[in-house]
Amino acid sequence: MTTVPSFGARLSSVIGKHGRLCVGIDPHSHLLAGWGLPDTAAGARDFSLRVIDACVDQVAAIKPQIAFYERFGSAGYVVLEEIIAAARQRGLLVIADVKRGDIGTSVQAYADAWLRPGSTLESDAMTISAFQGFGSLVEPLNYTTTAGKGLFLLAATSNPEARDIQQARLNGGYNPSVAASIVAEVQQWNSDHRRDALVGVDRNGPSVGVVGSVGVVLGATLNLEHYDINVNLNRNPLMPVLAPGFGAQGAKLTDANRIFGSMTAATLVSESRSVLNAGPMGIVQAVRERADEVRREVTA
Repeated sequence: MTTVPSFGARLSSVIGKHGRLCVGIDPHSHLLAGWGLPDTAAGARDFSLRVIDACVDQVAAIKPQIAFYERFGSAGYVVLEEIIAAARQRGLLVIADVKRGDIGTSVQAYADAWLRPGSTLESDAMTISAFQGFGSLVEPLNYTTTAGKGLFLLAATSNPEARDIQQARLNGGYNPSVAASIVAEVQQWNSDHRRDALVGVDRNGPSVGVVGSVGVVLGATLNLEHYDINVNLNRNPLMPVLAPGFGAQGAKLTDANRIFGSMTAATLVSESRSVLNAGPMGIVQAVRERADEVRREVTA
């Protein structure tokens, strides 16, 4: 049996060591310009490696937004391969923000690219869409039980354009919302796949009391009650939450416990612009100060 700790166990460990800040690495053209870097794959590489240097031993995870590398074509993917490997080698969890979703062999190929051990793009977790049904994600889900990988399913995202779809009720009437149904499916899957985080990967899932390996994306700027999501349910295992919306988008760290309730224990505070705008001379201090603030203000 391969003794690979679950993603949930590794997430719990890094939160305990470094807190729950997740720094998004988004090499926008205007950010590269502000850093004095060219809007090229080489500029994105320099930018990303400097951010990684600042994040080591300070944050729980990094989250490269793949679109900002894809725009450079094959050269951007070469940069992605390098920065993902560099971050993982230095002890950072890497969440590939790819938002992939499909069925059958197509979604399997996406999972192979981002989660398969030995892939040049191998990450610790990926963001994914269940728009084609939770059951369509069987192959990515398999990597959470066979290779210690993680998934974050889009559920209630912070962009206002998503509300009509994510708040819509399944089959109308008094059924749960689309977002709430995704949260419920994820929780059921984690519950059905319990396993002890200290034992090698198998098909039995995480043991009671640990963090699950499949989580959801919930925007911190939202009123989750409008999505029928009860944040204070007794979830066991704990469900990981990737929470954009803090920092530049306006959500306050002091409100985290109110927003996420009992889910706060396994919540990652995802921020990008609030630290990246510090520039090349200020990035180290910005990451350190924000990580300290998150550790101080967001407790569970």
